[in-house]
Amino acid sequence: MRGSLLVDHIGELVTNDGRDGDPLGVRRDAALLIEDGQVAWVGSARDAPAADRRIDAGGAAVLPGFVDSHAHLVFAGDRAAEFAARMAGEPYTGGGIRTTVGATRAASDEDLRATVGRLRAEMLRQGTTTAEIKSGYGLTVADEARSLRIAAEFTEDTTFLGAHVVPAEYADRPDDYVGMVCGPMLAAAAPYARWIDVFCERGAFDADHARAILACGQAAGLGVRLHANQLGPGPGVRLGVEMGAASVDHCTHLTDADIDALAGSETVATLLPGAEFSTRSPYPDARRLLDAGVTVALATDCNPGSSYTSSMPFCVALAVREMRMTPAEAVWAATAGGAAALRRTDVGRLTPGARADLIVLDAPSHLHLAYRPGVPLIRQVLHNGVPR
Repeated sequence: MRGSLLVDHIGELVTNDGRDGDPLGVRRDAALLIEDGQVAWVGSARDAPAADRRIDAGGAAVLPGFVDSHAHLVFAGDRAAEFAARMAGEPYTGGGIRTTVGATRAASDEDLRATVGRLRAEMLRQGTTTAEIKSGYGLTVADEARSLRIAAEFTEDTTFLGAHVVPAEYADRPDDYVGMVCGPMLAAAAPYARWIDVFCERGAFDADHARAILACGQAAGLGVRLHANQLGPGPGVRLGVEMGAASVDHCTHLTDADIDALAGSETVATLLPGAEFSTRSPYPDARRLLDAGVTVALATDCNPGSSYTSSMPFCVALAVREMRMTPAEAVWAATAGGAAALRRTDVGRLTPGARADLIVLDAPSHLHLAYRPGVPLIRQVLHNGVPR
């Protein structure tokens, strides 16, 4: 049902408009009007215009829908035993990716589609209205193309991650695999992808291979993203900045030179605290990045091995507790920061012209997302102005 929709009696409205020096642009006793799936007006509840329909927020907080800019949802299989082993003391190396590759290759399209649909619905219930989805568990021409084809049914932000790891059949021929990624695999994947990504890390792809793959992706019209500096210091962050990446993700182990490079660029540092939680690894130092003026995003890294969570509220709470972010910084990073990481201006904010993606909390303030961790605080979700 279209027509106008007024959301009023909002106790605290997070707009992310940056007004009066407040990045969250918080308005009290507010209302907003939605028309044709977009925010048409924002202001004081006492000045609210008439509308065809009304939602009474009951004094609760209203926020932009979360923007999850890093998720791996196209997969099959389960790695709960691997998680249990890590909790018992085994280190995380990234080697379990190949286990998921085998299961994903063996799965049917219907099974993969069902998994993506289940996880995307799970995200939506928890307030995530925009999600990026990567390939990366097929690692053959046909399997990467079908992964992206399925992902594209659920999001416009699809990412080709054929360079996730070198698959077992190419273990002794990494140059040949890189050649295939840059050639027939990219050609098959590009029609379904907006972005290209590489896991630039020890045990995956070095800087030379990563640069070559990303350059091929750019030549094919794809934007650049990069997994970087998760397992230890390395060249990934500076490579991402050099290539104009929209985002470098993980950023767990950073040098001063890495931070200087990020601070002098438009590249977003996307932090994934669910991965550190699930691998018992050190958390990124978000405070160091923020104090240097780096744009920071938060995302779930939802995947079956190293971060099997779809909950952005959980990641907000982790960022505040473990990464020295303020609640306001974490909420901004999970909304406007994620939009910046995807180079989107239509989401992550509640201002006139933005897509009407919003969440109503069962709480009076955004502070409760970190203050009450693990509590299902998302009372209602509107996506494109439609209650879900």
